[in-house]
Amino acid sequence: MNVIQPIAAPGKPAAATLGLVDVDIHPRADSMAAFKPYLSARWWEYLNTYGIRARHGFTGGQPPFPKAQPLACRRDAWPPTGGTPASDLDFLRFQLLDNYGVDVGVLNPLQPSGQGDRNNGFSAAMAHAVNEWQLEAWLRKEPRLRGSVVVPYEDGAASAAEIRKRAGDPNFCQVLMMSRTGEPAGNPRYWPIYEAAAEAGLPVAFHAFGYSGWAMTNGGWPSFYTEEVSEHATSCQNQVTSLVVEGVFERIPKLKVVLIECGFGWLPAVGWRLDKHWKHLKAEVPHLKRAPSEYIRDHIWVSTQPMEEPERGQHLADIMEWIGWDRILFATDYPHWDFDDPRAAMPGFLSAERRAAIYGGNAKALYGF
Repeated sequence: MNVIQPIAAPGKPAAATLGLVDVDIHPRADSMAAFKPYLSARWWEYLNTYGIRARHGFTGGQPPFPKAQPLACRRDAWPPTGGTPASDLDFLRFQLLDNYGVDVGVLNPLQPSGQGDRNNGFSAAMAHAVNEWQLEAWLRKEPRLRGSVVVPYEDGAASAAEIRKRAGDPNFCQVLMMSRTGEPAGNPRYWPIYEAAAEAGLPVAFHAFGYSGWAMTNGGWPSFYTEEVSEHATSCQNQVTSLVVEGVFERIPKLKVVLIECGFGWLPAVGWRLDKHWKHLKAEVPHLKRAPSEYIRDHIWVSTQPMEEPERGQHLADIMEWIGWDRILFATDYPHWDFDDPRAAMPGFLSAERRAAIYGGNAKALYGF
């Protein structure tokens, strides 16, 4: 593949983006060898013998749908020194942190992470290795970066143990799960994760995608990538509904949940529908002491990438108002093809105060940066 040479950074970022926090950056290792120092001899041998065996069958070899770009990445994201996008810290500094004036960037490792592997023991070992790799390859070398605690989320006890290992380490700012889990996210099997996260004072982030073992739609596998990326929103709708109705927020009142790369235009409608049904079906869920929409507004944060773009700006403003202006976090999704440039991503109708909050103030309040 031809390497796109970097262009000169445009200089000081626009004043509107000062204090910028990017809550969705995807680091990637050049090869599995990067994780060898952090895996025991047993699990390194297992990885080389059997490889990663995700719960659904489309993840071996080619992805189920053709991506918009190779590895779903920007064409200019390949480092000049070689390697895959977001694998070179110096180039990531140049192209993202320095170029856009990012004060704090949150890493969300997606591949490989060990999440969703059929072997729970290996999944836990791989998640631990990815967290160690974040520390050594990224976080201890670049003070502007923070990590997400990758957990083997299908094993609640192992996930809780990994969270407690990272509790109190300022290099990590949240717990990372995926939007496609083996069962709805409110199921009690996942409660140890939420209890450990709340205990550690860490939000739980649900990032779009995952390895549930199920097709991403209720009717089976779709035909096109367009359908898959649109499903990111519906998978998070299911997770929000489950978290609320199962009573997770009632049981764990300190839990904070961040939805990343799932859009947010759908969130008010989910709240309205849940409220309507709850009024008539309260007897089924006596553990809910408040209207579902109240739990959503108290416990859910959203990220801007990909943000819905209705024809009328007022429609988007109404959605943001319902969610809460203090609940919206900025994200670029670097280095992926649908990257959002912080200088152009926010709608023009936002006031300077709200713009500053979304670009960084809300994230700093949530994560305690």
